[in-house]
Amino acid sequence: MVTPKATPGIGRRRIPAPRQVASLIQFPKPGQSGLERRLARAASIADLRDLARRAAPGPIFDYVDGGAGDETAVRRNVDAFRAARFIPRTLRDVSVIDPSVELLGQRYPLPLVLGPIGLARSAHADGEIGSARAAGRAGVPYTLSTMAAEPPEKIAEFAPDTERWFQLYLWKDHDASAALLDRAKAAGFTTLVFTVDVAVAGDRHRDVRNGLTFPPSVPLRTAMRIATRPRWWFDAITRDPLTFAAIQRDKEDFAGMNRVLDAAATFEDLEWLRGEWPGRIIVKGVVSPADAVAIRDAGADGIIVSNHGGRQLEQAIATLDALPAVRAAVGPDYPLLLDSGIRTGGDIAVALAAGADAVMIGRAYMYGLMAGGEAGADRALQLLADGLRNTMALLGARTIDELTPDLLAP
Repeated sequence: MVTPKATPGIGRRRIPAPRQVASLIQFPKPGQSGLERRLARAASIADLRDLARRAAPGPIFDYVDGGAGDETAVRRNVDAFRAARFIPRTLRDVSVIDPSVELLGQRYPLPLVLGPIGLARSAHADGEIGSARAAGRAGVPYTLSTMAAEPPEKIAEFAPDTERWFQLYLWKDHDASAALLDRAKAAGFTTLVFTVDVAVAGDRHRDVRNGLTFPPSVPLRTAMRIATRPRWWFDAITRDPLTFAAIQRDKEDFAGMNRVLDAAATFEDLEWLRGEWPGRIIVKGVVSPADAVAIRDAGADGIIVSNHGGRQLEQAIATLDALPAVRAAVGPDYPLLLDSGIRTGGDIAVALAAGADAVMIGRAYMYGLMAGGEAGADRALQLLADGLRNTMALLGARTIDELTPDLLAP
């Protein structure tokens, strides 16, 4: 047997002191909870998604995570970003990175907006209020859904410093829609997000298989799965009943909302909304260049290029693929946001380089909310902000204006 020779110069072995061994171990910070440790270890939105899957009941996770049909459009949205390739520039002074953006006449520290999620409180008891508060700390707008579990007045009360946008699905009962807009105006909401890609409800197979109805209830077989998440059950049954804040309906599946949604909405309704809403109006759910031009010419203040996160039309084009043509159609100066598929700070940089002025996120912050409530939403926004700054530095882009199309490979 050959005895290996010691490498010269590395010194003799010795018995380590206890303090030296302890210095190699990262002990929990005093007073830090298990949840805080789990969130701190999450290095990405994908990690928060894994935490969310473990924290929330399966049917609730599926409601947030799922899409239409076999979810081709959901995957296509994400895959489009994964396929994007940067051409970074070097020898640039990136010692100071400024990711702030001018959008709709206002300056924001980050080029993102929290998008509308129906019944966000189903994901976690902190729900819409916690999400709005997280947005306020990040200095970005929060968008309350028509189908939210909390009313506009409550968001204004508990997130008074957050810039508040309101999302509208136009109902067949226009008087009811107008009354809801009046409440949002009175509660200090500044911008109306008119969603136009839900003429009818999408065919969401996961929710059908789970037997999920809205407001949430499930068959006994599904309730047995939910029982494995006792913390969620405890929150659900000890808080106010989970229901739509703005509309009272009997329990039904999502397709039942077709009895409420106005499938006959046209450009005339956009003109009607301009008379009902004194603030800015952004139209969400546009992927057609021709529609974008028509909406711009009809007086909308901006457009969100979106396919509803793949939750409506299964075969829809990925929003990143649609974005360049829409930008070319509406011109370089018209406010344009992109929604659907954003999972990293790098994705935000891709979207801006491809022509968006900012992005709107949904699942990305909802995974954080499901994983850890308001603190989880904070962590999601921190991960996206840090990822954007890091990507900008590696691209040689010191400001948002320097995220230009030449940084993307054709």
